[in-house]
Amino acid sequence: MDMSTFADRRARLLETMGRGIAVIPTAPERLRSRDSHHPYRHDSYFYYLSGFSEPEACLVLVAGAAPRALLFCREKDAEREVWDGFRHGPAAAREAFGFDDAFPIGSLDERLAELLAEQPVLHYSLGHDADWDGRIVAALNRARAGARGGARAPAEIRDVRAALDEMRLIKDAQEIAAMRRAAAISCAAHRRAMRACAPGRFEYEIEAELLHEFRRAGAEGPAYAPIVAGGASACILHYVDNRRPLRDGELLLIDAGCELDSYAADITRTFPVNGKFSPAQRDVYELVLAAQQAAIAAVAPGRPWDAPHEAALRVLAQGMLDLKLLAGSVDGALESGAYRRFYMHRTGHWLGLDVHDAGEYKVDGAWRPLAPGMTLTVEPGCYIRAADDVPRALWDIGVRIEDNALVTPGGCEILTEAAPKSVAAIEALMAGGDA
Repeated sequence: MDMSTFADRRARLLETMGRGIAVIPTAPERLRSRDSHHPYRHDSYFYYLSGFSEPEACLVLVAGAAPRALLFCREKDAEREVWDGFRHGPAAAREAFGFDDAFPIGSLDERLAELLAEQPVLHYSLGHDADWDGRIVAALNRARAGARGGARAPAEIRDVRAALDEMRLIKDAQEIAAMRRAAAISCAAHRRAMRACAPGRFEYEIEAELLHEFRRAGAEGPAYAPIVAGGASACILHYVDNRRPLRDGELLLIDAGCELDSYAADITRTFPVNGKFSPAQRDVYELVLAAQQAAIAAVAPGRPWDAPHEAALRVLAQGMLDLKLLAGSVDGALESGAYRRFYMHRTGHWLGLDVHDAGEYKVDGAWRPLAPGMTLTVEPGCYIRAADDVPRALWDIGVRIEDNALVTPGGCEILTEAAPKSVAAIEALMAGGDA
């Protein structure tokens, strides 16, 4: 992204703050085992404002008549670069990323106490990270210790993420471009998985096809642990073991998306392992697809966040009655919550830098109205575990269909339309055609 984008975001936050100082650290490196670390991934809030992806860094914003953006980061170290790779160092980072000044991260604790003095408000996400909370409290105490000399520490602490959440809800053109590309790569991966699927293969083999396509196309990797769930495992919402063999006559549910330029895609498709839906599988699948179509039709500016969910619920409840999963009426099933036995999650979430992206779903107790530039998933499902009171033909059928939607002035754009989801398109692709 253009570095001016990050500078503009910092300026917007400084204007929203009005006064005071904000402290936004990045994520720490995480130990995997002994002296081996997990692949590093920066904190999304920090990256949103800085564009800086190195560990051991912190952004400090000082609001007021002469606003400043300060970066604290690792120093240049030729020896460590031999082992761990390039690092900018403060001087190069200041120039490359457009900060007003930059300092070694080792000087942060001392400088922070000085920066806090005479600031009326501290904008910081208290309680998010215990180690950083300790550093902030120590800096506040040092600033307070100067009271006899006339210094004054902030008397108020505000959660900086509240303002940032509102900013992150509306995606700009560069964010949307990144999400479109992430969606395109992820759609190609789902098509590849459908072509590769066959009875006798293992879930992890299909997962490997997904990961291959992500990396082949230039994505950083998966945006979350892929779910590749065959048969009854599809009824486990967060199944990630991905070890079972794929059996003839079962469905395979794949929930997977890549991360590109730090932005996530999130797609779910469900299809028959052998390439042909059985009548019972088709009935459940068509029900979930109809629920998703009703939900997508409800995604439009001014509609409340909950409108897609409510639209999907009504279709699903009627379908559950038709399939003899429930008895009574649609209104009765909705009022009693009886449908939750077979559909226990909501129909979507915000999407962006995080798979479950920042932003409140309610404002002043009411569902937030959708607006152009918001991005969300639309993902109804139906999960039917084997039970004596369930028609046997439906046992262990789990279906979820998930797409990524961008709210537009006239409705919504489905970013993930290229991943086949009609019965005809799926069966054609798996038979060796294209879709």
